[in-house]
Amino acid sequence: MQGYEIYDSNLDSIDFRKNKIINTINTHSYCIAEKDIQFREALLSSDLLLPDGIGIVWAENFLNAGGLKKKIAGNDLFLFLMKKINNECGSVFFLGGSEETLEKIKIRTSHEYPNISLGSYSPPYKDTFSDDDSKIMCNEVNMFNPDVLFVGMTAPKQEKWIHAFQKQLKAKTICSIGAVFDFYAGNVNRAPKFMIRLGLEWFHRSMTSKRLFKRNFISNPKFIFHVIKLKFVKSFK
Repeated sequence: MQGYEIYDSNLDSIDFRKNKIINTINTHSYCIAEKDIQFREALLSSDLLLPDGIGIVWAENFLNAGGLKKKIAGNDLFLFLMKKINNECGSVFFLGGSEETLEKIKIRTSHEYPNISLGSYSPPYKDTFSDDDSKIMCNEVNMFNPDVLFVGMTAPKQEKWIHAFQKQLKAKTICSIGAVFDFYAGNVNRAPKFMIRLGLEWFHRSMTSKRLFKRNFISNPKFIFHVIKLKFVKSFK
């Protein structure tokens, strides 16, 4: 899509030594970024931007020859890195979520990834963090100095915060993974595997959340219209 360089290979081909900031993009975040300049800058500055949604894959295939082979959800990235870090006996830090959610994550991780050293911090629940809030968040991460920092504070807050403080954070890899915290903690169930394979995870989430229903059924038509308009303009250049 116009302006965005979206990753189109497999996770195992990523050199994590060279790619520190990893974000995802879906149809809703694309629509937000069209109006939110700070969010757009955060996405564009990503070292890697993953296609988290079948809509993004469709758009790239519709607009560009070759396009994308498949979507890479935040959950795919999370599970890949957890396995990698476990094999390396490394460390991860979870920034975001409630204390209860983080405790569930710790318990599950101890069983499924016993070689991982895990740290976490639950920031205050507010739309905008104060300077003191952000200083504490950075200090909590830096004292742990993780191999991977997972940030789960929902888009666009998480991406904008990482963009603002990335130079102050001591972590080899930083990933915005939003709802994955709740998925892994068991607070929210992902779509059945057959729906994920069919590209219908967005539909399942919409049917199980009033907030996401409203979000997807407003953003998706806007996104489709925008992509078709881009195709029309491109064909006459």
